[in-house]
Amino acid sequence: MEKTKNSYKKSGVNIDLANKFVKHIATLSKKNVKKKGDSINKGNIGAFGSVFDISKLKIKDPVIVSCTDGVGTKLDLANQFRKFDTIGIDLVAMSVNDLIVQGAKPLFFLDYIAVEKINLRKIKLILKGIVKGCKLSSCELIGGETAEMPGIYKNEKFDLAGFSVGIISKKKILNKNKVKKDNIILAIPSSGLHSNGFSLVRSLLKKNKIPKKLKSELLTPTKIYVEEILNLTKRNLINSAAHITGGGLVENLGRSIPSNLSLNIDLSKIKIKSIFKWLKNNNISDKEMLKTFNCGVGFCLIVNKKNVKKIKKYFSKNYKPYEIGFISNNKTKINIYNKIKW
Repeated sequence: MEKTKNSYKKSGVNIDLANKFVKHIATLSKKNVKKKGDSINKGNIGAFGSVFDISKLKIKDPVIVSCTDGVGTKLDLANQFRKFDTIGIDLVAMSVNDLIVQGAKPLFFLDYIAVEKINLRKIKLILKGIVKGCKLSSCELIGGETAEMPGIYKNEKFDLAGFSVGIISKKKILNKNKVKKDNIILAIPSSGLHSNGFSLVRSLLKKNKIPKKLKSELLTPTKIYVEEILNLTKRNLINSAAHITGGGLVENLGRSIPSNLSLNIDLSKIKIKSIFKWLKNNNISDKEMLKTFNCGVGFCLIVNKKNVKKIKKYFSKNYKPYEIGFISNNKTKINIYNKIKW
């Protein structure tokens, strides 16, 4: 009797399942095309490369902006809570929120999903979030890669990475050189933790019990600010911006002003969400909180004072920008006033 031969499937890689997932993506792509009209990518899912037609974009002196990022260890909580339908929103958000810092309009997104073994239900739910994130960003999901890697990822662990490309006219690029003395710093609320600081969060969860009403907030998806910010850039209402991610409020804002000007931030004005108060109560210093978490501020704008009232009209009730500081020409680069009101 002939012994069963070795095969790729026996080693843990199921190409047939991967092909089924590609067909699922193609189905989603066709639905998207029907809504948006004809697309050069129609029928191209599964090809070796993804294409995007920029010939119809009426942008003078166009400049391409690109960003890539992942979701980090928030993925581990998605696994623990068996909730996979929103983590894809986080993935898209981490890239497109970086694109709009320079005023770029997101055009398309590609994803990379790495798993131990393909579980169709699980990766379809992940993809559902990615598709929703793209919809919220008004960009197209035009391709990606799903890698089955037994032995590298174990116990249902997985990883996500994303890549997005945007476009803007050269003259409209937001940069720190537009910032002037007496400009106002506006804080736009976050939806929660977004996708930063989860290694510390996970460490705390091993030792401390989190209230049930706060537990669900741990996986609240990252707010996507594309629509609001592009409305403002279209009307030339922003001088500079900052996406508040790793490094926190102060570090990220510091990247958005020229070297000859200074940040003046009143921490007592920050509107703190309950999830951050719970974290703070677990013996974390103010300095560590500000460096690790967004503390309730997901995005910042630096604007002319006369435009503040007009800017607020473009945001919904839960995400109304509010003043937390101003720009000066002090010798000290960063001036912090007052303490956060936990």
